[in-house]
Amino acid sequence: MQVKQETTWLGNMKFDALVSGHHVVMDASEAVGGEDSGPRPKELMLASLAGCTGMDVVSILKKMRSEPDKFSIEVVAESTEEHPKHYIKMHIIYKFQGKNLDMEKLKKAVELSQDRYCGVSAAYRKAMELTYEIQVTE
Repeated sequence: MQVKQETTWLGNMKFDALVSGHHVVMDASEAVGGEDSGPRPKELMLASLAGCTGMDVVSILKKMRSEPDKFSIEVVAESTEEHPKHYIKMHIIYKFQGKNLDMEKLKKAVELSQDRYCGVSAAYRKAMELTYEIQVTE
C-alpha cells in the first residue's frame, strides 16, 4: 500500500502539509529564522505517536466497555545533541482518570496498541528505545 502526502513551502521557514484533507502548518522558532507560527516537525513525531496509540486504546476500551472519564497521553523524548539531532528514546505515559477503572483492561488495551496495532510505535521502535507506563487517578 502506498500513501502520498505533499507539503508546500509558504516562505521563510513555514511549510503547509495537507494531511487527510487537513492543513498542518509547521514553522521554526524565531531564534532560527522562523516566525513561530506552527509546531516543529520533530515535535509532531511525538504527537503522531500519542494520537496513534491513543486512538487504539480508546477503541479497544470501548469494545471492553471500560471507558475512562478522562484520558491523555504524554510523550517524553530524549534527543541527541549533535547533528543530525534525532530522538534516541521516547517514553509514553498513559494517564487515565475515572472511578473503578479496571487496571487489567487498561493494561491489555495499552499492550495491544503497543504490540499489535499502532504503526507509529512499530516504526519508532525500530529506530529508538520506546517505553511506556500507565497512571490512573480517580
